[in-house]
Amino acid sequence: MTAYILRRLALMLPTLLVILTVNFFVIQLCPGGPVEQMIARLQGEERPVTERISGSMQDTVSVGQSSLEDRGARSGSRTLDPELVARIRAHFGFDRPLGERYLDMLWGYLRFDLGTSFQQDKTITALIREKLPVSISLGLWTTLVTYIVAIPLGIRRAVHAGTPFDAWSGFVVVAASAVPTFLFAIFMLIVFAGGSYFTLFPLRGLVSPDFDTLGPLAQVGDYLWHMALPVLSMSIGSLVGMAQLTRTCFLDEMNRQYVMTARAKGLGERGILYGHVFRNAMLIFIAGFPGAFIGMFFTGSLLIEVIFSLDGLGLMGFEAVMRRDYPVMFGTLYISSLMGLAIKIIGDITYTLVDPRIDFNTGS
Repeated sequence: MTAYILRRLALMLPTLLVILTVNFFVIQLCPGGPVEQMIARLQGEERPVTERISGSMQDTVSVGQSSLEDRGARSGSRTLDPELVARIRAHFGFDRPLGERYLDMLWGYLRFDLGTSFQQDKTITALIREKLPVSISLGLWTTLVTYIVAIPLGIRRAVHAGTPFDAWSGFVVVAASAVPTFLFAIFMLIVFAGGSYFTLFPLRGLVSPDFDTLGPLAQVGDYLWHMALPVLSMSIGSLVGMAQLTRTCFLDEMNRQYVMTARAKGLGERGILYGHVFRNAMLIFIAGFPGAFIGMFFTGSLLIEVIFSLDGLGLMGFEAVMRRDYPVMFGTLYISSLMGLAIKIIGDITYTLVDPRIDFNTGS
């Protein structure tokens, strides 16, 4: 197993390099980069946006606006001073050759220096640290709720396969899987968060404005109160699939020869289920838990964060793409790719801990 882990670790660096390289050069081909967006704002082709920029950039914008007033308008649009355009390009670092910027990015990532946001004048590390509590809350509680509810439900359906309980619970599972997560979130927001019917849960935010003034128990209650609807909304989709997969895995194991042998020896059904079947059927879920948890951070929370006004990593990544904030885009891509590769190795190690018969070195 040690040799296998070392091989996987050795493959992480070239894999990361390929991911970053492909995305870096593809992004450079996309129109509407940060320089073009700033020029468009100064030319009046877009509405001004309220955002913090560095002191040097404020001076640049002031100079540009003065130049525009002096030059006037030409054919309904404004012409920018070439010197101003050059200063904008230098501010964003686009005055340097493409290869130099690429190598600087790689050197920074080797030192875990992710750079500074174009739009917010903050380091990427500080932004991630600022948004991480929301994503951790959503990812942790959603994963736990999914496992706690889906696995017992799937086991019960497998044990009572063919009964009325299996039939009607299966119908509920299929019906729930047909509803998109964001529609379910909007429905609960309207019904339970003061939209049109009841005001049982808060409309937005991770905690209340007076959170710091509350006692310890009240803070825990306030936090869980805010998390209830977002977590329930995110749990629905993954819960349905996991419950069905649990039922299938347990039914498959319950029909194997070793179960029939255990029954022939007089072992009770409960002992067979939790002493033999459970361990074998749960391999895929135990090994997949770390990956499912990390996946919730980077792929599953964007719509939920928007609907419930939660400022997490998903929303930050989406806004970075829309604003062409390249450092944030590449920084989050680097962190998510690195964690994803590490989680796959952890998942393989978990497999061997749960079932020592698995040997990745021999492929058996």
